[in-house]
Amino acid sequence: MSLRVGLVGAGGVGARHGHTLSGLDGVELVGVADAVPHAAAALAAELGVPAVDDVGRLLGSGLDAVWLCVPPFAHGELELAVVRAGLPLFVEKPLGAGRAVAEEVAAAVAGAGVPTATGYHWRHLDTVAAAREVCAAAPPRLVSATWLDKVPPPAWWARAERSGGQVVEQATHVLDLARLLAGEVAEVQAVVAPSSVEGRDVDDATAAVLRFASGAVGTLTAACAQPAKTRAGIELSCAGAAVELTETSLAVTTAAGTERSEPAVDARTAVDRAFVDLLVGGTRAEGLVDYTEALRTHRLAVAIAESARTGEPVRL
Repeated sequence: MSLRVGLVGAGGVGARHGHTLSGLDGVELVGVADAVPHAAAALAAELGVPAVDDVGRLLGSGLDAVWLCVPPFAHGELELAVVRAGLPLFVEKPLGAGRAVAEEVAAAVAGAGVPTATGYHWRHLDTVAAAREVCAAAPPRLVSATWLDKVPPPAWWARAERSGGQVVEQATHVLDLARLLAGEVAEVQAVVAPSSVEGRDVDDATAAVLRFASGAVGTLTAACAQPAKTRAGIELSCAGAAVELTETSLAVTTAAGTERSEPAVDARTAVDRAFVDLLVGGTRAEGLVDYTEALRTHRLAVAIAESARTGEPVRL
């Protein structure tokens, strides 16, 4: 018997999940819905499934789970509708443009007790698991998280009230790794280089200092003014080791030298497979991030954005 799933969101990320879900054994993609009907129709045609013009109708079509892959500003009522329907949900990051919506959804999810997963797919990399072992044995003392990129194509991304800004929308991946590898952040202080482009209020660059509960210190540097992505990853100076981690590589340096490796796992596929396996077999993969855990990373990203706006430190 197949797991019947619905997809809400037909943009680039939604399309990626749709193609993955369509190719997984034991999964039936029932339909695609999107606020832009022609986008839903186009993706549905690619996938060979119906386009559904109403999310409520999709939720009422005998689903076993829902994948929500919508822009930051569209989160909120969609998640609450899925929770009211009693369905498990996968939510793409970030959880919202700000914090209030995510907190409301988290409370609803906790009250309903439905299984959840989120799009922090980097955690499924075997290289991340290897870095985590190093950091467990040699605790990080200095953390440097970086995301240097261009402005993505969607028009909503350039408006902070719709995307949340670069730290919330993009750099959240490396902030999630910072939490995973070095523990919780206690306080942040951020400054920005404001937008140099008319019509875009997302800052050109953000620099933040992070103080971890463990006593470690760190930085986040993010920029979106350049013509292409040049760096997205995290470096950790540990008590006895150094770690450099990106989505495509890992370097670990110890007194014995440097070992380099590349992931053997396709994390973008693994994150969907892991949630399907949880729903079918009840086994949660170590890398699968539920809504509650994702909210901790989202709170950190929003705190940095708040500090950048106010110029004041923010405690978490």
